[in-house]
Amino acid sequence: MKSVLASLVLIAPLVAFGADSNPDATFYKKAAEGGIAEVDAGRLAQQKGDSQAVKTFGAMMVKDHSAANEKLHALATSKNISLPTSATIGDMAAKAELDVLSGDTFDKSYIKSQIKDHNGAIALFKKEIASGQDPDARAFASATLPALRMHLKKIKTIAADAGITK
Repeated sequence: MKSVLASLVLIAPLVAFGADSNPDATFYKKAAEGGIAEVDAGRLAQQKGDSQAVKTFGAMMVKDHSAANEKLHALATSKNISLPTSATIGDMAAKAELDVLSGDTFDKSYIKSQIKDHNGAIALFKKEIASGQDPDARAFASATLPALRMHLKKIKTIAADAGITK
């Protein structure tokens, strides 16, 4: 019995190390946090958006990023990688800032944040495609990147229509 316990004590760190030693673990973590933040902000846009375009875009964020989050979670689970269950503290703070805004001020802040967030997500996914070592993570990034690009194009159109130049 002692030898079994000793073996488990020795093996447990190796199992844990295996999950965290995935060279693409940072991509999984950042993609999960970003996806969660997009869903949270999208729900807020649906509730607080002043323009129909912002409300509609928020609904698209909830739908598209929820689906991507589910795929990412299934992939990470299959690789024994633990994903965060919430957005980053920075994303939560940004959402809290949006939460106190209303009307046109909310819309403009949300639009600007979506442009910034999608530019960041595209850079993250392009980096994974170019230099990731996990073929499944690269495939996920390749499959998801077109939607991120479409989101960025759409939010830039909404920005232009709202007179937001930067």
